[in-house]
Amino acid sequence: MGIESLHHRLSEIVAELVGRGLPLRQARRQFERQYLLAALRLHEGSLTRAAEHLGVHRNTLRNRLDELGVRSKEYRRAPGRNTPA
Repeated sequence: MGIESLHHRLSEIVAELVGRGLPLRQARRQFERQYLLAALRLHEGSLTRAAEHLGVHRNTLRNRLDELGVRSKEYRRAPGRNTPA
């Protein structure tokens, strides 16, 4: 998917949120929450790898997750799931 397509999709989402009256603070918080969760899921719950990917310190990521109310069960691997080789 090209960058223009991503910009278009994001513009549509933003227009919908603005149209519904979502305050900027809440929109920013939800975006950041979803962005961090996506990075954590990509790295199978590894805070260290996700933080490196995001360009932040692991403790910074952990603190921000706490502030956003993200619980580890939202991004950790299911017990017993094999880690890819």
